[in-house]
Amino acid sequence: MKADLHIHTVLSPCGSLDMAPCNIVKRAKEENLSIIGITDHNSTKNALVIKEIAQREGIYVLTGAEITTKEEIHLLAFVDGDKNLQLLQDFLDSNIVKIDNNVDIFGYQLVVDEFESIVEQIDHLLINSLNCDIYEIESFVRSIGGFVIPAHIDKKQNSILSQLGYLPLDLNCNVLEVSAKCNIHKFIEDNSYLKKYNFIRSSDAHYLEDIGCGYTQIEIEDSNLNFEVIKNSINSY
Repeated sequence: MKADLHIHTVLSPCGSLDMAPCNIVKRAKEENLSIIGITDHNSTKNALVIKEIAQREGIYVLTGAEITTKEEIHLLAFVDGDKNLQLLQDFLDSNIVKIDNNVDIFGYQLVVDEFESIVEQIDHLLINSLNCDIYEIESFVRSIGGFVIPAHIDKKQNSILSQLGYLPLDLNCNVLEVSAKCNIHKFIEDNSYLKKYNFIRSSDAHYLEDIGCGYTQIEIEDSNLNFEVIKNSINSY
């Protein structure tokens, strides 16, 4: 199955206002994506409406967020079920450093419904970091049945390698994300200690035309597509 697990919506700073729920699902269908991940910066509030729309189109949505750690590292975090998604949202709200968003610079951060009506506008800047380090965030996400993937580790900003200079081998994850244009073979050659990890490629789309520009073909052996099946398939990819 073709999967793009790093997609932003109108809720994310610097995201296009075209990134509304129906538009995202339509574009995902055009790109023949079977699985998408909704990963707004430090918020989950547009994930469920997209999941509901996508389900009608036969597309599975992993719900979560792109979390910024205290070290300014971006982590993709995914959880299963409405209850756990709310627990993740509460964790984000409780720990993010709250600084007012400047809409002239970063744009509006909008929670919307299926018909693009504004449900809520988030006033604090969502790209700020949390008061939690990478271990605390990974541990919390795992405690509610989810999993984390260090995001775009090949990038020179906000990746675990750019911020720490290395990937801690005691971090409880075995899947890493690279960006759409990364030469994965050259990257592993340059970072040979990472060859034991599984890799996915994603778009990190903030604009409709970018959805699906980076993707991963995931082998799903179980016809009953669900969160655990996808998690296990990614981890064994």
